Amino acid sequence: MRKKTIIRKKLTSFFETAKNLKKKNKLDAQKSGLDNLSRTFLSSLIIISIFFIAPLAINLTKEKMILSKDYENNSKNNLKKLLENKTTKLDEQLNKKFLYEDVLTFDEQPSDAILLSAATIEELFKSTNYNLKDVRENKLVKPINLDLLPKEIGKIENTKKRKELFIQIILPLVIDENNSIKLDRIKLFSILNKSKNTKTEQEWLNIKFKQYGVVNKDLSTLKIRMDEVPVSMAIAQAAKETGWGTSRFAQEGNALFGQWTWSGEGIKPADAEDDSTHKVMRFKVLQASVKAYQRNLNTHSSYKDFRSARAELRDEGKELDSMILTEYLDKYAETGKEYVKILQQIIRQNDLTDFDDAKLLPSSKDLESLI
Repeated sequence: MRKKTIIRKKLTSFFETAKNLKKKNKLDAQKSGLDNLSRTFLSSLIIISIFFIAPLAINLTKEKMILSKDYENNSKNNLKKLLENKTTKLDEQLNKKFLYEDVLTFDEQPSDAILLSAATIEELFKSTNYNLKDVRENKLVKPINLDLLPKEIGKIENTKKRKELFIQIILPLVIDENNSIKLDRIKLFSILNKSKNTKTEQEWLNIKFKQYGVVNKDLSTLKIRMDEVPVSMAIAQAAKETGWGTSRFAQEGNALFGQWTWSGEGIKPADAEDDSTHKVMRFKVLQASVKAYQRNLNTHSSYKDFRSARAELRDEGKELDSMILTEYLDKYAETGKEYVKILQQIIRQNDLTDFDDAKLLPSSKDLESLI
């Protein structure tokens, strides 16, 4: 009897052990299944992530290649060679055939130009709250573009008042032209950052090559020539060349910068020699004179050093400094370095650098184009 009891206990113990072992194996199997499922899920997630991230990484790499220092340095190396005079290819040759074609086309456009008196212009500026004090403080210029200088400007006895009126008239014109060049420059850089250009972009480049007299479609030369002129420098030159708007050339021909021409169109200087053939360019509107002035500085061989100095300031990430850049305008007048001193004196005495960072408010026409 006792023997049977012992055998029964052993059998019960055996079956319990077997049962526990079976449970353990079942739990282990479940755990193993979960582990395998986790591994499978994790592997799938990694694979999906790779396929999702890889295209982004490739695109990012491409963008970095386009905007990398290696790309930028190609442009900078060309510019550096120019600045160090190690090459004569950049900004050297000039195709004059189409140089002022767009300027003359602009000047020939139908215009409703009205000759306003000085008093009327002063009242216009007053009614629109356009004054130089506010411009100096807020750096915002009202978009009042006048086509003609008032005849009575020379009769304003108060020198300060006469100068302020002249600056108010010229300032929007210069900023407007700089804005046009700035937009072109942004578009140029956008094109330079592409590996392949569209037909429309190529056509646009061909137009700009003509406007800036670029030979052999040299993009580096176009980049150097297509740039702004400091506002303070432009106003100083206009003031010097026109006697603050009182000269015969300014009054009769809207000639703000005394540019010469050897064609039939122009005003012959009163003190010119009998055998001289040059004349001072005349324009129908003041804006055309500003356009021609900027094109002259940006293309003529006499101002290559000016463009080189400007490009160097750009390359160094500095603002265009009129006091530095006027140093390279000694060939603009026969008086040479004396001319440069006078320009710098005009800039300092009239605090013209206050206007270098001024912005032109959008005109009603600009706003309408956005609607």
